[in-house]
Amino acid sequence: MIEEKFDAIVVGAGMAGNAAALTLAQRGLKVLQLERGEYSGSKNVQGAILYADMLEKLIPDFREDAPLERHLVEQRFWMMDDRSHVGLHYRSDDFNEEKPNRYTIIRAQFDKWFSSKVREAGATVLCETTVTELVQDAYGRVIGVRTDRENGEIHADVVVLAEGVNGLLGTRAGLRERPEADKVALAVKEMHFLPRETIEARFNLKGDEGTVIEAAGTISRGMTGMGFIYANKECVSLGIGCLVADFQRTGETPYGLLDRFKRHPSVAPLIEGSEVKEYSAHLIPEGGFKAIPQLYGEGWLVVGDAAALNNAIHREGSNLAMTSGRIAAEAIFQIKSRRDPMTADNLALYKKMLDGSFVIKDLKKYKDMPALMHIQSQNFFLTYPQLVSKAMQNFLRVDGTPKVEKERLTLRSFVRARSWTGLFGDAFRLARAWR
Repeated sequence: MIEEKFDAIVVGAGMAGNAAALTLAQRGLKVLQLERGEYSGSKNVQGAILYADMLEKLIPDFREDAPLERHLVEQRFWMMDDRSHVGLHYRSDDFNEEKPNRYTIIRAQFDKWFSSKVREAGATVLCETTVTELVQDAYGRVIGVRTDRENGEIHADVVVLAEGVNGLLGTRAGLRERPEADKVALAVKEMHFLPRETIEARFNLKGDEGTVIEAAGTISRGMTGMGFIYANKECVSLGIGCLVADFQRTGETPYGLLDRFKRHPSVAPLIEGSEVKEYSAHLIPEGGFKAIPQLYGEGWLVVGDAAALNNAIHREGSNLAMTSGRIAAEAIFQIKSRRDPMTADNLALYKKMLDGSFVIKDLKKYKDMPALMHIQSQNFFLTYPQLVSKAMQNFLRVDGTPKVEKERLTLRSFVRARSWTGLFGDAFRLARAWR
């Protein structure tokens, strides 16, 4: 057992955990961070998008040495059927700014760098250490953790749970429920390695410019899910994710969906000739505002994915994770500065501060969207993409058929597939939820 007592123990070394541990250490608190992997990021081979504003609040000069891939200058959205896609494309030279707003990163490299900053700030970081349970006193207050090391009980004034969406510590201790299958997505991803010049030619990029493609439609076979393609410097991150409940219901396999996605006629040319070196799977909270669990209690706080803080509508996760970790640490620091105990009443400050941030404001605004997309998944991810593709075919194919007949065929296909009442009903519900 480590005899010394810490001001705070942070369980997990992902985006939220590193942000919390770094902020606590920067403010002079005695911090212990525990990570079960060989090093921070060792179990995370995925590519991702980094939002600069949130990291800049933690490490203002991060651009000087952080392992960044490309800064994003364009975003593409694809609505796909089995052989085509209809796209929305936004590109702006404004994103070639001195301090770019978004970057692609490879988490295994980035998390290791992030963890090094935590150590530099003065925190004690122990890797290859699994926290097996929370230690509670006779009144149920969390007073530390128990690890898989010999005599591995460690005490602290407060424990920050940054263990990810499927973390078991909080559920084992009865502090929160295990996430339901219809509120969690399973995403799978491959890293396709190509020469840098090939990537730039295929994605129309130069220098360190980057692009992201997000895709929805028949690629998820009627399930609630999306595909994504990130252009990195010397590899392309390609993946797809769907609700766990949909995988259970349909019997579809994640790798089967990924294989179909990368063989799609719109996708295959982008990765042709690539070498696949990495494959990963990752659980993502998708329940939105209504799935957020109890965020604090007697001697504990929960942050990041473990707190279901993910904006599925805008595909934002790392920025919410970093922000929640930072705010949790700032709340702890304020309480410590007043020499107050880490009671639930005092730790309620964390929720108050989080409620005032963009994190909860954004999630609350779109609180009905996840449920709508899940309930109407057959329409949004199968029927409507097929109808849109058919309409575009009729509009663009010139074969001597009078335009009035083509318009009639298009209208008939919409009516056959779904009544106008149902179509407008979905549009109305979508607009209402978005509002």
